[in-house]
This record gives sequence, structure tokens and C-alpha cells, in this order.
Amino acid sequence: QVQLVESGGGLVQAGGSLRLSCAASGIIFGIDTMGWFRQAPGKQRELVASFSSFGTTNYADSVKGRFAISRDNAKNAVFLQMNSLRPEDTAVYICNAMIKVQPRGSLYNYWGQGTQVTVSS
Repeated sequence: QVQLVESGGGLVQAGGSLRLSCAASGIIFGIDTMGWFRQAPGKQRELVASFSSFGTTNYADSVKGRFAISRDNAKNAVFLQMNSLRPEDTAVYICNAMIKVQPRGSLYNYWGQGTQVTVSS
């Protein structure tokens, strides 16, 4: 079974920084895009940032210039450096990855359990 395990969430004051980590474990034959989504209470889940297997990154407009996504393919891991945090960044941050679990199989969409990020004003 493939699992995505996140860490690094917490409580921080506005203007502060946090770094989220996510590592995929299990029988893995390849990972395509890895990324981070977030969901605030009463709101839809939204893409924060993604990192493709080709090295292409994509960011939500609301986090451009403040957040940076990176990836360690050797460790099947993705990271999200969050700077200049704002109260509106408060949400559960959820890791996502498209993973191949068989040598010639299809990519499947996996989600982590989420980590809470709370930014106080």
C-alpha cells in the first residue's frame, strides 16, 4: 500500500514561515506530479502548488512569490516552503501525488491525511 505522510504544520504568527514535508512510501514504480492542496473550513479544496516530473512548477496566484515547492525524487518527497504567511493561509494542507504502483501500470491519485496550518493575526 502506498502512503503519503505529511509533517511540518503548526501555529505561526502572520509574517512567519513554515516548511511542510511529504514523503511517499510503499511499492512505487514511478511518481509523476506531486503537489500540495489546501482546504479551509467551509471552502473547496484548492491547489496551492505542484511540481511535475519534468520539473515544471505551478502556483496558485494567492501564494506566488511567498511559497516555494521543491522535490527530492530519490526520497519520493515533496516540500512546501511557506513564507510571509497570512491569516487567510490557514487551512489543512494536503499532499497529493500521481503514482505508478505496477511496472507498466497506470498512474493513481494518492492523498495524504493533511496537516493543519494556522496563521494568527
